[in-house]
Order: sequence, then structure tokens, then C-alpha cells
Amino acid sequence: MDVPVGFFNTLWRFITFLPFFFLLFLLGLLKGAIVCPIAAGIIAIGDSAIVIGLWPAHCIWTYYCVIKTKRLGWVLKFILVLCLPPPLFLWPIIVIVASILGGIAYGFFAPLIATFEFIGRNTTEKMLHCFIDGIIPTIEGSCTVVRDFTDFCFHSYFSYMDELIEEIPADENPIDIKLLKLPQSLLVMVLAVPVDVPLITAIALWKSPYMLYRGWKRLFEDLVGREGPFLETVCVPFAGLAIILWPLAVVGAFIGAFFSSFFLGLYSGVIVQQEDSLQMGLAFIIAVVSLFDEYTNDMLYLREGSCFPRPKYRRNIGPPSSIERLKSIDNDTVEKNEREGFQSTKLVSQRSRTMKWGIQQYTLVQVWDWLFKSCEVNGRILLRDGLLDVKDIAECIVKGNCKKLGIKLPTWTILQCLLASAKSESPGLLISDDIQLTATNWPRDKMFEWFVGPLLIMKEQIKGMKLESNEEICLRKLVMGYKNEKTEDWNDSGFPSSDTVRRAQLQSIIRRLQGIVAFMSRMPTFRRRFRNLVKVLYLEVIQTGQEADQDGTNVKPKRRVRLFLGRGHKKDKGTTAETSSQDKTDHTEMV
Repeated sequence: MDVPVGFFNTLWRFITFLPFFFLLFLLGLLKGAIVCPIAAGIIAIGDSAIVIGLWPAHCIWTYYCVIKTKRLGWVLKFILVLCLPPPLFLWPIIVIVASILGGIAYGFFAPLIATFEFIGRNTTEKMLHCFIDGIIPTIEGSCTVVRDFTDFCFHSYFSYMDELIEEIPADENPIDIKLLKLPQSLLVMVLAVPVDVPLITAIALWKSPYMLYRGWKRLFEDLVGREGPFLETVCVPFAGLAIILWPLAVVGAFIGAFFSSFFLGLYSGVIVQQEDSLQMGLAFIIAVVSLFDEYTNDMLYLREGSCFPRPKYRRNIGPPSSIERLKSIDNDTVEKNEREGFQSTKLVSQRSRTMKWGIQQYTLVQVWDWLFKSCEVNGRILLRDGLLDVKDIAECIVKGNCKKLGIKLPTWTILQCLLASAKSESPGLLISDDIQLTATNWPRDKMFEWFVGPLLIMKEQIKGMKLESNEEICLRKLVMGYKNEKTEDWNDSGFPSSDTVRRAQLQSIIRRLQGIVAFMSRMPTFRRRFRNLVKVLYLEVIQTGQEADQDGTNVKPKRRVRLFLGRGHKKDKGTTAETSSQDKTDHTEMV
């Protein structure tokens, strides 16, 4: 489809396309009505069965871990034991209701959106795809949702609880509540809810019409000017569908603000405990309204700051994080270039309002894909060099125990990324030879910043250590085959440097990376995607076994691997076919 040039050509193309759009919209509604009951039934029945079946075990194990843990003080334990029954009782109800509503929304809108997506594809049978696209993938996606929720309930939950009851270091004090400040915390929380909930809800309600107007204005501008995503797909229906569904996004944002206001108000009690001051808790009740107002202003590209007062609610404000420093450096660079005439006279906030500016930023899904692709490439290399144990691969496929391999392989992958980033003088993280994440293009997500902040600090530490090439090579063996708890663990590893301080610094970095990976491994999608990655590595083991058998050796390992592969692949036949086809292609080596 050619992009029309000129206002009248664009307007005529828009008018002539309207009947086609409405026909596609009606077809999408019909497909959504057909698929919605199936997808909603799969998600609702599957999630409900899991949460009801595991509810007794979750209740008993939660109480056991809370009572046994040494990370919490006795006062906090007593309060948690008294407060646990309501959330434990509401947990299955919330899951069932959320599964029903989420299943209905996913089963209805996924086929509707897929009906329009086929226009932007280069396919010959567009009429056929118009009718069938979005039906089977939506049903398969519903099964994937149930599988990820099962992984969360079976593995992620128990992993969190196991970490809770682990022994704490001798120099670490347990988290506890100060009894003398408990009445003050409760008083502040009682005062915060009737103050913060109405004010935050009123701000969200006041700005909802403006959010609706700004969203529609932006979508119509992109539609008429063929900018942003509409320039890439050259597809008017996406604009029409987004315009129709935009009010739902506004309603969802308002509902989210309303429920968030309760948690923001109750957090004032935490401020009283942390700052040991009733005055600071009362100040947070007022300050949180200003913080929410400023956040919404930034989201809607309104004026900076807030008209509400913001009293100081922290005694000591720490230095700016590495992320904030990078952002300030990037903003200073942009402003400097603008003053020198290298860029247009538009402000940064004005440029960021366009959809085209937003589309240049990477998403969490892209970063997630890069991580697993890098793990696959590094896994092949480690397997070829004999640093990856075949027993760990077999245990992950057969028994489902990927804890050991799921920590070591991503840890080495991220460490290699940090090593390359430190060498390249990159302001951010070097993902591959031509892609790097900086403060200007990485995902605007708070959770991602929680991950990337420590990584940037570790990158600077590695940069200051100036590792030699033989030390980097030895690190592969140390990460994959050695413990990193004490400096003595590396005595027989052949590490080139005998400096104990240098070893301790590297061990500290590796331990922090392992902690980050351990937290990432509890995400539901991690386990499913990592098992698919391990199946790809199994193909490498098969090829190695076949070559060894041609020489007349290693016959038993080959048969054993085949047995494991058959048993593991029966569980996920579709994914295996996909990974096996991907295994035949050449992958670009990523950092």
C-alpha cells in the first residue's frame, strides 16, 4: 500500500477506506464473540483450579515461613500472623475474578486486533488471514497464561518463601516494627486514607477528560499525517481501532489511580516507622498528593511540578542514583546541542510528545528477548568448550529442576554484557555490536530501572578494575563451576591475579548478579522461556553425541540424551518444533 501524498489525497484515502474498516471491525467483533468464551473458559477454569488446589498448601506454608524466618522481628511476626487471614482468604477470590475478567478481555480483543494486523503483512492470501488470524493464537495464548500462572504458584511462590526462611548474616538486623511508634503509624494510616483517596481520585477524575482529549488528538494527528506507527504499517484501521478503544484506556487509568490511592495513603505508616517520626508521616500524607499530581503531569506532558504543597518527609535524601545521573547528562547534552544549533528548536518535552519519539525507545519485551537470545548463544559456546554440564541440562528437561542452570547461564550472560560495556565506554549497556541501552532509549518502566541501576554501578566497578583478557576468560569457568561465597573458593581455580581484594570485588559482583537473576527467575515467563532455551541446547548435545558415536565412543550418553529429549519434548511439542527449526539458522553472536 502506497502512502498518499497531500492533504486531499490523504483525506480521500481515509474516506474510501472507512467502509472497509467498518467491515473489518464487524468481522473482528464476530471473531471475538466466538473466541471469547473459549479463551475466558480456559483461563478462568485453569487458574481457578490451580489457586483452589494449592490454597491449603499456600496458607500453611506461608504461616510456617513467617513464624520460622529470622529476617523479621517478633513484633512484626505477631502483626503479620494476625493480619494474614484476610489476604489469604481473598487471594483465591481475587484470582478467580481477575481470571474471568482478564480472560474475557483477552479472548475478545486479541482476535479483534489480529483482524487488522494482517493488512500490514506481506502475504498473498489476505482474505484467508482476515478470517482465521487471531483464533488459534488466542486459544494458545490462553493456555500459556495458565501455564505461566502455574509456574508462579508452584515455583515462584515457594522460591520466595525459601528465601524468606534462609539464614541471615550475623551483621544483618531483622526487620521489625517499633512498638512505641505503632500507635502513631496506625493513627497516620487512619488519617491518610480519607485524605489521600479522595484527593488522588479527584485529580485522576479531573485529568481524565484531558487524557481523553490528548490521546484522541494525538491519534488523529498520526492518522492524518501518517506518522508514528501508522507510517510503519501504512494501515488506517489501526488508527480507527485505537481511537475507538482509547476511552477504555482512560477508564482503566482512572480505576488504577483509585485503587493505588489506598496503598499510597497506607504507606504513610511505613514512613513513620522508617523515619521514626510522626511529623514525617503526616508530611507524607500531603506530599504524596503532590507526587501523584506531578507524575500525571509528566505522563500527559503538562507543566512541570505540581501546584500542591510538598513538605519534606525524609530526613536524609540520598545522592542521585546512577539512572538519574545518566538522565541528567543526556538532558544536558540535548540542551547543549540545541543551543549550538545541532538540533531543532523544539523542546525535549515537545519532541517526546510525538508517537515517533516513543517508538524509538526499546520495550521490556525486546530486552527480555535479547537476554534469552544471548543466553542461547552463550550456552552453545559454553557447551562447545565443555563449561556447561550436560547433567544440569538433563535435570532441567527431565525433572524440571532448572535452578542451578537457570542462575549460572544468565549470570554469565549479563556479566559478559557488563564486561563489553565497560570496554566500549558506553554510557549505558552494550547489548550487541550495534545496539546499546542508554537513558534515552531504554524502557520507561520502574521495574526495569530497579534492575538496570545496580547493573550500571557494577559496570563502573568493572571499568575501574581494568580486567585483563586472561582474567575474563577465567571468569567463565568461575561463574559456571565454582562457588563465589569466599575468596578461598578460587584458590584452585587458576585465576591469574593473587590479589585478594580484587578477587573479593569480583566475587561480590558475581553474587549480586546471581541475586538479580534469582529474582528474575521467579517471573512466570522466565521458566517457560528458559526451558525452551534448554531444549535448543539439547539439540547441540545430540549433535555432539552423534559425532562422538561415529568415532566409536560415547555411545551410552547419546542414548541417554535421546531418552531425555523424548521425555522432555512430549510436554511441549509445538515449542520443540519451533526451537528445532531455529537451531538450524545461524545466530549472530550477541554479548
